[in-house]
This record gives sequence, structure tokens and C-alpha cells, in this order.
Amino acid sequence: MRRQGVITALVAALAGVGAMVVAGLLGGALREQVIPGLSDAGTLTRWGLPLSRFVMEAGGTLTVGVLLGAAVLLPSTRGVLDPQAVRYLRGASWIAAVWAAGAAATLIFTVSDILGLPAGKIVGGSELSSYVGQIPQGTALMFVVLLAALIALLARTAVTPGSAAGLLVVALVALLPPPLTGHSSSSPNHELAISGLAMHIVALSPWVGGLLALVWHATHDGDHLGVAAGRFSRMALWCYVAVGVSGVANVLSRLPDPSLLYTTDYGRLVLVKLALFIVLGIFGYLHRERTLPALMAHNPKGYARPAVTRPPWAFVRLAGAEVLLMAATLGVAVALARTAPPAVNLDEDAVTSMIGFPMPPPITVARLATMWRPDLFFAALVVVLGGLYAAGVVRLRARGDAWPPGRTIAWGVGLLTIVAVTMTGIATYSPVLFSTHMIQHMVLSMLSPILLVLGAPVTLALRALKPAAIRGDRGPREWLTVILHSRALRFIGHPATATVIFVGSTYAVYFTPLFGYLMRAHVGHLAMLVHFLASGSLFFWVLIGVDPTPRKLPYVAKMLLLFVTMPFHAFFGIALMNLGKPLAAGWYTSLHRPWGTSVLADQHTGGSIAWAFGEIPTFIVLIAMVLQWYADDQRLARRLERQADRTAGKTDDELAEYNAYLASLDKRPPSASSSPPQE
Repeated sequence: MRRQGVITALVAALAGVGAMVVAGLLGGALREQVIPGLSDAGTLTRWGLPLSRFVMEAGGTLTVGVLLGAAVLLPSTRGVLDPQAVRYLRGASWIAAVWAAGAAATLIFTVSDILGLPAGKIVGGSELSSYVGQIPQGTALMFVVLLAALIALLARTAVTPGSAAGLLVVALVALLPPPLTGHSSSSPNHELAISGLAMHIVALSPWVGGLLALVWHATHDGDHLGVAAGRFSRMALWCYVAVGVSGVANVLSRLPDPSLLYTTDYGRLVLVKLALFIVLGIFGYLHRERTLPALMAHNPKGYARPAVTRPPWAFVRLAGAEVLLMAATLGVAVALARTAPPAVNLDEDAVTSMIGFPMPPPITVARLATMWRPDLFFAALVVVLGGLYAAGVVRLRARGDAWPPGRTIAWGVGLLTIVAVTMTGIATYSPVLFSTHMIQHMVLSMLSPILLVLGAPVTLALRALKPAAIRGDRGPREWLTVILHSRALRFIGHPATATVIFVGSTYAVYFTPLFGYLMRAHVGHLAMLVHFLASGSLFFWVLIGVDPTPRKLPYVAKMLLLFVTMPFHAFFGIALMNLGKPLAAGWYTSLHRPWGTSVLADQHTGGSIAWAFGEIPTFIVLIAMVLQWYADDQRLARRLERQADRTAGKTDDELAEYNAYLASLDKRPPSASSSPPQE
């Protein structure tokens, strides 16, 4: 069986390389195209770049898969990884080293291809350091090299589920920089392309890598195959859906005309990848309907080692074929990344290239409400958060437990406020108007978080999630408990830390060059909005959160913290209103907005919005705090009354016993010593 696993891995690698070569030749990425008068990097770079990129992406996918198997798929006991999971961590160390080497080779060959110089001259010259320091693609590849090397080092000594999960998160983060600085950043609708590609990678890597790890585990007679396959099957279904949605978003962002699918090399490769994706969905369906039940029948307990060590041949055969298809799909994806998408808008203006869409018309209230621009990231975030919350409420009610409707309403309204500022006309005008951007900032940092923390999502999750099937293993509920008791959360959730992040980050973003850098790329702008939402949620969770916090403050201290913090936002707004030069002047002046007030006047409007908006969240927080204080006092009074009743009852019982004792003494016959004396 082990020999079959090795053969499957080798055939999968050959299938991936073969699919990449064929797709690259068909798409033109590997065909020799020497233009007279221009230098050519040579055959080594032409073939070495896609091969090294395949090694980089395959190494990253395998690293994610092996870490996923160690941290999630295989059960742990008493907070310690299974011995097989520890061996997989050691294997992940070697795979991550190959990943780092592939990324380094990709960096060298990329510089060679851009400059038209042989790879040998690039290694010994200064071009490599210049490319890394000045070009985003070079910085992204060096970022991958460093993170992959870090994983290779830390995976050598990791032995706990928490460390394995941390390395898995680092591996997922390391996958994102190269594709986000490729074709996506230059697409006409780059905000859709970037969000779609990020979702695509985060969903595809655990799916492909997890299946590879599962097949290897099955062919090497691994324990707990039943539970590992069941967990992977549940995860793979959601990954498949996310990959499909993100793939459609990527196609729409690059090929707005459907005819380009069959009239261009890029479109034809997309169709090939789509066909492979559909076949993979069929294989996944067969796994869930046929092989997974057979596997559980072979190992019904899942956690125990079966009497017959070999897994069903149907599982190995079907999973092996699926691995070959996935490898071929990965090869096509690499060739697709090397194939330039068709130019769909040769007359694209400077504004469209900067913000992803043409300059909007003059702003009006009606256009703010009607010019919707859906954002894939926030749309997916709202759908996932709303769906999980609704599923938790339904599960509680199905088993007869109550959940306050006010919390559900607060959560729903909080999600609607996110939609209101990230997908409506406010999102359309925020890249070109500082005042509209400030509306986004204020709502995401000071209104949405208040409503979300009042929804008590963590409490709902702790009540709705089922504990792990065996004691000591970590399911979703156990992972959530570990996070709540972690040292990192105790530090971040400290009132002082949360306040510094909430207030200090606002000044750090706007009164440093950071704001200008973040506005230049959709990834930076998206990261800024996510930070506002996260920092506000952290602060108001500490202040009025219903969920358990690392440090519980008395209500007097909470009110004092609120009144000390809010003036800093008022000072921030006043400072913006009095600045004599615009923030991110290079960004706003390069847009050449033909309507509205000047950049500086619009900035002063944004400052007045920031100054006036602070009253709304302060009022809401005060109401919530007073109601919570009153409810706590009522609960405390009822508890003291119950204790007093129990104490009074106990006292009455003791007094009755004492009175009975005295009465028994009165009924005793007189003793001899008390009889009258004899004369």
C-alpha cells in the first residue's frame, strides 16, 4: 500500500507538470517569441520560470495540506498531537523548505524574464535586490521565501495542536502575496479580481493539499482514517463552493465579454480549468455518497484502529484519480498565470486603472443610495457571519433552548450597516472623496462593532457547538475555548491594549504616510477597512460585550474608559478640520476629480463628520451600559435573596433544633443530686 502511495504522488507530479507544459504551449507562454532588437533571457528562463512556479505553488499547497492533516484532520488527545500528526509536521518542514527554494528560483527567473538577461547574471548582479525593494511582485516573492523558511524551521520542533494550527495560518497567509500582485491588480475591475483570487487560493489550497495528505495517510495504513476522511469531506464541500464562486468572480473581472472564452488563448484555458473543476465536483459527490460510508463501515468508530488495516480499495482508487485531476488543474492554473489576459479596454483612462472603475458622476444623496458596487470580500463576510449565526440560533431552538431575540436583531442590524457602507454608493465614492471614506471609517469602527458585540456571537457559538466526540480532542468548540483562554487574547483583550489599538491606530493611519500607501492599492484599502472593523469590535467587546472577556471591568471603570476615549475622536476630527494641507495628496490630486469642492475642503468636511459622529455611538453605548448594569444588579439582588432565604431557613432549623433540645431537658426526671436532703 505504501508503494501505491509513492507511485500516486509521482504520477500526480508528472500529471501536473505535463498539464502545465501542454497548457503553456497552447496558451503561448512557453512558445519562443524572440522580438528583434530586444534581449532574450534564454531557454533556461523560459522553461525554468513556469517549472519553478509550479514547484512553489505545489510546495505551498502540500505544506498547507500536511499541516491541515496534523492540526485538524487527525484527532489529538489531551492537548497533544497524535504521533502520526507529529511525523506529518516534520514532513511539512521538508516540504516548506522545497517551497522556499521554489519561490527563490521563481524570483530569480522572474527578474531574468523581465530584464531579458540570463539567470546567471541576475544571481551575481544588483538587479535582484532592486527588484525586491522597488517592485511589489518582487517584495511578494521574498515574503513567501521568508515565511516558508520560517515554517520549515518551526515545524521541526512543534508538538502541540496550537502550534500546528498557527503554522497552518502562516502557510495560508504566505500563499496570498504573489497572486495578489499579478494579473489581478491590473484587471479593469481589480477589486473583484483581488477579492475573488484571495478567496480562491484560501479555499483551494486546503482542499487540494488536504486530499493529498489524506491519500498519503490512507496508503500508509494510518490510524483514525474514518474521522479524518469525514472531517475532510465536510470541509471540502465548503471549499468547493468557495472555489466555484471565486472562480466565476475572477473570470468576470478579466473576461467581461463571453465570446472571449473561446476566441482567446486565455479564455480557452479557463474553459479547460472549468471542465476539470466540474469533474472534481463529481468525484467529491461520489466520495460523499459511496466511498465515505464504506470507509466508516470499515472503521465504524473512526478513532480506533480497524481490525483490517488496509482501507477500502474504492477509496484509494477514487481519491488517487482525484489527486491526478487536481495536479492537472494546478498545472493549468500555473500556465494560466503565465498567459496574459486579453486586453478588453485599450482606451482605459487613468482613473479606471487606479480605482478599477470610471470616475463616478457628481455626488448626490440619491446616487449614494442607488449606485451599488458589490464587494466580494464583504459580501462573503456578511453571508458567512449571518449564516453561521442563524444556524446557531436554529440549533438552540431545535433542542428547546431560548435565545434572546434582541441579540439576533442587533447582529442582523450590525451586518446591514456593513453592507450599507461597503456595497452602496458610499463604497463607490469613498476612493475619490475623503469625506465619504470617513463615513465608511466611522460606521465600521464605531457603529457596526457596537451592534455586533451586543449580538453575543461567542456565547451563541459556545452554546450551539457540540463538544468533540472523544475527551481531549479539539473540535470547533474546543478551538474556540482555547482561543478565549490564550495569552495572546488576554493581552489584546486587556482594556488598555484595546484602547490604544482603537485610538492610536486612527492617528497612526491618517497622520503618517501610511494612509497614502494604503489608498494606492485595493488590498491596502481593504486591509484598512477590516482593521477599522476589528479594532472597533475589540474595544466595544471589552466595554459592553456580552461575551466573556479576559478581564471584567466594573461599570464605573467602563464609563470612565468611555468618557476618556471618546474625546480623542473629537480631537481627531478637529485636527482634520484645521489641517492646512491634504492627506494622501498624491492620490487625490492624481484622480483629477472634475466636480465638487477642492481636496482640502473635502478633507475638512470629513473632519466635521468624524467630529460629529462620535455622539451617536457614545449615546448607544451609554444606553447599553445602563441596561446591562441594571440587569446585573437585578441578578445580584435575586442571588442575594436566594442566599438570604437559604440562610434564614438554615437559621430557623437550627433554632427549632435548639428549642427542641431545651424542651427535652425540661421533660427529664429530676436527678438524685437534686432531691431534697433527708433529715
